[in-house]
Amino acid sequence: MGKNVAEKIIGSHLAYGEAKAGAEVGVRIDEVYTQDATGTMAWLQFEAIGVGRVKVPLAVSYVDHNMLQSNFMNADDHEFLRTSSAAFGAWFSRPGNGISHQVNLERFSAPGKIALGTDSHTPTGGGMGMLAIGVGGLDAATVMAGAPFELRMPEVVRVVLTGKLRRPWVAAMDIILELLRRLTVKGGVGKIIEYSGPGVGELSVPERATITNMGAELGATSSIFPSDERTFHFLKAQGREKDWVELTADVDAVYSQTIEIDLSALEPLIAMPHSPDSVRPVRELAGTRVNQACIGSCTNSSYMALKEVASVLKGRTVAPGVSLLLNPGSKQVYTMLAGEGVISELVSAGVRMLESSCGPCIGMGGAPGSGHVSVRSYNRNFKGRSGTKDASVYLANPLVCALFALKGEMVDPLKSDIQVDIAKEPDKYLINDNMLIPPSAEKAGISKGPNIKEVPLKTPVEETIEADALLVVGDNITTDDIMPAGSQILPLRSNIPAISEYVYTGIDEGFSRRAREVREKGGTIIVGGENYGQGSSREHAALAPMFLGVKAVIAKSFARIHRANLINFGILPLTFKNPEDYSKVAKGDRLCIKGVRDSLKGAQNYVVEDLTKGISFEAVSNLTPREAELVLAGGLLPYTRARFSGK
Repeated sequence: MGKNVAEKIIGSHLAYGEAKAGAEVGVRIDEVYTQDATGTMAWLQFEAIGVGRVKVPLAVSYVDHNMLQSNFMNADDHEFLRTSSAAFGAWFSRPGNGISHQVNLERFSAPGKIALGTDSHTPTGGGMGMLAIGVGGLDAATVMAGAPFELRMPEVVRVVLTGKLRRPWVAAMDIILELLRRLTVKGGVGKIIEYSGPGVGELSVPERATITNMGAELGATSSIFPSDERTFHFLKAQGREKDWVELTADVDAVYSQTIEIDLSALEPLIAMPHSPDSVRPVRELAGTRVNQACIGSCTNSSYMALKEVASVLKGRTVAPGVSLLLNPGSKQVYTMLAGEGVISELVSAGVRMLESSCGPCIGMGGAPGSGHVSVRSYNRNFKGRSGTKDASVYLANPLVCALFALKGEMVDPLKSDIQVDIAKEPDKYLINDNMLIPPSAEKAGISKGPNIKEVPLKTPVEETIEADALLVVGDNITTDDIMPAGSQILPLRSNIPAISEYVYTGIDEGFSRRAREVREKGGTIIVGGENYGQGSSREHAALAPMFLGVKAVIAKSFARIHRANLINFGILPLTFKNPEDYSKVAKGDRLCIKGVRDSLKGAQNYVVEDLTKGISFEAVSNLTPREAELVLAGGLLPYTRARFSGK
């Protein structure tokens, strides 16, 4: 039986297990990279493990999220990351060098390898033929300390691309929007999405990376393209042709599901507020006002994408009442556009140029006005993520965003008379790695500012959990809902006591205060619906609740990364055996779960008593043996420290 691309990569990296769907596998990792919003805690956790130097072949620490330096906090974190990289043997990408996923694609990603990143959009590297997986910071820290990465082998879904895109107005982003329309934000959970078919050759590596980047919105473990001539061309243009290997699926490879997308049939698509899977044709929204457009982020900030945007804007002016912001993905992109005079053309048209960072995508500046409509070539449009709760954020491809900015409203791009210059893929990119600091052989000191606090630890799970259900929430709760981002909160990422005050503030402003009040009285249980914890990889959405005394989350289902983060911090993730029992629990009910440790070591079935109502229901945990050990130990950090100390 033949193998698909994902199976070939995982099979060549197996530390233990069998690459069979549903089986536990441990894989050796080639690369781990972090970004500053998650990296501060990841490096603090690595330091707490106590192994000294990274044990993976390549580790990179990026700065791209917390770029606004309105006080000392972000600047201190950047210095901590720089000195930690020097001390522990990692590369350091300086502020201004670019967004982690874009820079990593340019300078480090390679076909056939496996990367972990402390960001949910790490699968961007799949556009290179690399298996790239987003994880929480603690998973990254333990792998950097020398442990294999363990996961349940996902199913592999084949997406066959046929036909040709109706360029220029139909772009790579429309492919992933179409897949989101079909599968929804939970349709990829437990799956790797693998692209194939004649349409693959239509797409450059940066375009493929747009698709794999936004595959995170499907909830997929990862997304991947084959490594072919287009891959070689990109690597050669980056001066890295030695990293190329051909990697394709066998003709008799087996997949759990096959989906076909006819690129010729696609039209410009747009995701409606407030979910990336709420997708409609752009033409259906013609006439809708637009107040803001944002182009860039890790999804659509490549050289070719922005050069085509510039051809739309050249000689024209952004409409009155529209603010158009643009953030190039990397210093390489920015410098090349500047050298060709493209930045001048953008600024002349009224573009507000931002630095090479995540920026408005993570709510770090660029918030829309009250009740405004913002159209973005980004990957997420969760309510309030932009920094403005009542804003309506839409997602569309970069050329569509540029067109809307000129018109001041949504229009059907296919009826536009504007000519777009299709950008030619460069034969040689401008290579200047002066903002990448290589690992040092010398042991260096680590700088810690006053906002950087030690990592809190949880005690082993109790035999009986009796706690108040302080919060009952619905379906598709995001990590933005649990642990908001933005310019006020992100600088607190290295200070868990301080950031924990903001847990669930967008849904229940009093949650943190009430959780602290009952922390010594048994703690808290949270009850959720389907796909609990979708979105970002931010482990703070588990770490801060753990600090507040959250002992368990009972939900209909969980998003992959958040479920892993709950386990990593010793919070018991339970699913309703009968989903209808969800409606039986009310906010404030006192819940009791007995025999927790025995159940974790056994069948993992639990009876949850609602002491307030005098009723009970059943729940299950479905943990692997290793995951059960982590919860029993109080989480991955105490488990790993004990392992490396030999206790």
